[in-house]
Amino acid sequence: MTPTPAQQPYHARDLVRVPGLLSLCRLPLAVVFPFCVGKPGLALVVLAAAAASDVLDGWYARRFHEETRTGALLDGVMDKVFVLTVLGTLVATRSITIVQVMLLGTRDLGELVLVATALVLRPRPLGSHRSASFLGKLATVLQFATVVLVIVHAPYLGVAVAVTAACGALAAAAYWRSEWTANS
Repeated sequence: MTPTPAQQPYHARDLVRVPGLLSLCRLPLAVVFPFCVGKPGLALVVLAAAAASDVLDGWYARRFHEETRTGALLDGVMDKVFVLTVLGTLVATRSITIVQVMLLGTRDLGELVLVATALVLRPRPLGSHRSASFLGKLATVLQFATVVLVIVHAPYLGVAVAVTAACGALAAAAYWRSEWTANS
């Protein structure tokens, strides 16, 4: 029986497989983004390229059976690097406040608390049974859409942030419920 990606060891060679290379594409995009933020059209192209690489790396890995533990870790790290660069840039240019960033990251902050709590209460791997939920995917789409609204200086940013935060809170609660009910 083939081990699941969570059971596989980490391998450096997985970094240069197609899914790894697609994930790594987000690093230069993160470097370029701060120079594009004053040009909304160009900033949106960089965001779209990052979103495309995020979708394609997972699709390719599943389609061609190249799912690896290294690839999953790399994908998550590149997501965080890109998102932190974008949000840091938007805060630095005063396009969005730190409070709004924290509200946009409600799901992510909820997951961070879940991981920290689980590590303290019962040190063992988390979420091997968990896959992305509809609410989690929706929160990601809403985060992306809200960042687009910030970049194009659209009205009703407060509404978009509130809706994203509410969806993120529901997604985080669902992750908490999933984790704790699967292990009770």
